[in-house]
Amino acid sequence: MSKQVFINLPVADLSKSLTFFKALGFSQNLQFTDDTGTCIVVSDTISVMLLTHARFRDFTPRAICDTSKAVEVLLNLSCESRDEVDGLVAKALAAGGSTHDEPEDYGFMYSHSFIDPDGHGWGLFHMNAMPAQK
Repeated sequence: MSKQVFINLPVADLSKSLTFFKALGFSQNLQFTDDTGTCIVVSDTISVMLLTHARFRDFTPRAICDTSKAVEVLLNLSCESRDEVDGLVAKALAAGGSTHDEPEDYGFMYSHSFIDPDGHGWGLFHMNAMPAQK
């Protein structure tokens, strides 16, 4: 059985965040959804739990990061193609996200990123070959 990753992210407005991630084309797992959180299915092995701040605090005694002032995490997601990278960034921008950089082409890897409405950074990349070993 493959290992699965569930990423828990605090969100200020659950409905707004759900709308954002659905606009990116991700589905919702209703089994893990209530008025305090929802599960966004990124792939068969990756899910993102969007949790209200109150619900997120149930899992940690530490303060929730103010993402307008500090970075709490950078999430990186591999994509099947350059077009998928560009398409997800375009969807994110159209749905209310932002970006702080331009696409980068390293020859073997193409990348770009977006920031979701709650300030979480998402790096997207497509690798078409591994870099040469030194």
